[in-house]
Amino acid sequence: MTERGNKMAKKQGIGLALIAFALYIIGGIGTFGGLALIYFMKNKDLFGWGEGRSLGYLLFCVGLCLSVLGVLLMRLFRNRGLA
Repeated sequence: MTERGNKMAKKQGIGLALIAFALYIIGGIGTFGGLALIYFMKNKDLFGWGEGRSLGYLLFCVGLCLSVLGVLLMRLFRNRGLA
């Protein structure tokens, strides 16, 4: 691989790693936000979107999925030498 191609691969790898890290952070915020909704919003309407508890379960599960995806992508990029 040429010098220029190697630099471009490193830049792309760093960008992908930042996206993976952002997914991990957003997933963590979603997970704990979902837990807060489950605990504090029992039987209360949340902006007309539905019961806070059910939306909390949704946010909790989606947050967990995003966190796991972020961790898997970070490991993948590290093992492939992109980050």
